Amino acid sequence: MGAEPDPYGRIAYRGLIAWPERLQREAPLLERALGTAPAPQLLDLGCGSGEHTRFLTALGFAVTGVDASPSQLAAARRADPEGRYLQASLTELGSAIEAQQGGALCLGNTLPHLCEEGEVRGFFSGLADVLLPGAPFLLQLLNYDRILERGERTFPLVVRPGEAEGESTVFLRLMTHLGEGRLRFTPAYLRYRPGSDQPLEVVAAHDVPLRGWRRAELEGFLAESGFAVGEVLGTMTGEPWSPTSSDLVILARRR
Repeated sequence: MGAEPDPYGRIAYRGLIAWPERLQREAPLLERALGTAPAPQLLDLGCGSGEHTRFLTALGFAVTGVDASPSQLAAARRADPEGRYLQASLTELGSAIEAQQGGALCLGNTLPHLCEEGEVRGFFSGLADVLLPGAPFLLQLLNYDRILERGERTFPLVVRPGEAEGESTVFLRLMTHLGEGRLRFTPAYLRYRPGSDQPLEVVAAHDVPLRGWRRAELEGFLAESGFAVGEVLGTMTGEPWSPTSSDLVILARRR
């Protein structure tokens, strides 16, 4: 990977997610989608700090967590020293991953970090090369059909108790639309101390380029790369997709 910058090295955003509740909500779909895998070996692509990797391992799968962020992988290894984690980008799976994998998942808006069509095609074709025929692939990202049509620029604030008494941690996410589906995503990690001389302090913030891929685009790329698209859902709890859904969830299968 070289010494590329780690855009999430200073943003502990995954720690602001209520993971037990999220995993409980997602468990039925995860088990249904991946339970038909032709082999127990799974890839958790964009695994971050490894919550889904550990959850699926506890279900009996042999999961390899893959992420490009050194800081996220370090957090995953601290939480699970015996786990299998690999630093690699989505576009180099064909050379980094052992073949004959039984399935894969890519959750949490990971895919939009690939901003060029060639990168997405390379990701899907490289993934197809390492999956067994019939292997499921569960893909989840935000519903950019809605975001782009409405010109949405913010996500709901996430507020959690801070490290000190009376202090809160705030996670702010902004987007700037640049045209042709391209976005500048600005996550910011704030410390809120009401009543102090400086009640709101920016702890960390940065810009990340994203591409808002629409449903039709991704279905086309998947079909070109050897996948058959089955279900298309609007949430990880299984509601049907619509143009106004919160998410785009695609369950595909390696042909």
